[in-house]
Amino acid sequence: MPVPDFSQNKKVLITGASGFIGSFLVEEGLLNGYRVYAGIRAGSKRIFLQDPSIRFFELDFSSPERLEKKLREFILAEGRFDYVIHNAGITRAGRKEDFHRVNYQYTKHLADALVATGSPPEKFIFISSLAAGGPGDPLRFTEINSSDPDHPISSYAKSKLDAEKYISSLPGLRPLIIRPTAVYGPRDRDFLNYFRILSKGIAPCMGSRRQILSFIYVKDLSRAVFKLLSSGRIHRSYLASDGNSYTNEDMLMLIWKIVDKPAIKIRVPLAPVRASVFFLEKLYSLFNRMPFLHCEKLEEITALNWSCNSSELWQDLGTAPKYSLEAGLYETARWYRENGWLV
Repeated sequence: MPVPDFSQNKKVLITGASGFIGSFLVEEGLLNGYRVYAGIRAGSKRIFLQDPSIRFFELDFSSPERLEKKLREFILAEGRFDYVIHNAGITRAGRKEDFHRVNYQYTKHLADALVATGSPPEKFIFISSLAAGGPGDPLRFTEINSSDPDHPISSYAKSKLDAEKYISSLPGLRPLIIRPTAVYGPRDRDFLNYFRILSKGIAPCMGSRRQILSFIYVKDLSRAVFKLLSSGRIHRSYLASDGNSYTNEDMLMLIWKIVDKPAIKIRVPLAPVRASVFFLEKLYSLFNRMPFLHCEKLEEITALNWSCNSSELWQDLGTAPKYSLEAGLYETARWYRENGWLV
């Protein structure tokens, strides 16, 4: 295959490029003929960024001054970035204030620096989270809509919402916000844990009430982001899912089917889990730290309604998701096995 001529292609900077979602965004950008700059931190692993067409752009989000200097130097040498997809952020942290620092403050630094150069991108896409709006009605189980009032229930969610509000208020940035629901796919370690637990013969179900969830396969999300990039839409916010809703047991049963091993379903009452997590969080607080599973995280992952209406996104793009949850999980499991992540 001939090497494409990037001289005529628009430049897109993708932050958080070395991570799970970021690496797929990079691949989608290359597939669509963009000149892709992978925004990474110094020392970031590049295991999923092996395409020789990728251009690397090291970023230090901690300083708006250094960011602005780096961007100005780039603009003088190669011209502005035509587009920026800001995907960098954290979903877990050692301290609650880290969410604000990384997800809000670093986003603010990047946005300010882009505007300060006088040559902001044509479009700034911010990868937020469904959590920024909070869970849906737990009684009627109505779908979450993009027009619903926001009520985030965790420090992570609040940091994403604060970042959304800031970039939406910044003159000259031309933002577009996408709130994905739970994203899964190859290279993702969170869903890997479900596969590993079920392959050991355990099918855990937390709580006794039905939980409604939504998901989106990482390739569908990446495709949607780049279709939004080439669209004329700005100053909008979209929810992103595969268009379906599933119960928590639907998801576990699908993985159980894919793993194809006998397992015992174990229902874990929420009350003792909450008590254990509360105690663990108090213990960690003695060292000014926070465990991965803390009280806010538990309330978020056990909220009864995370079903969302993403029809506006797919209608505006004139397309539909390609992957159902079952198809996506099968492809994910195949990748896990081929790469030695799952026996």
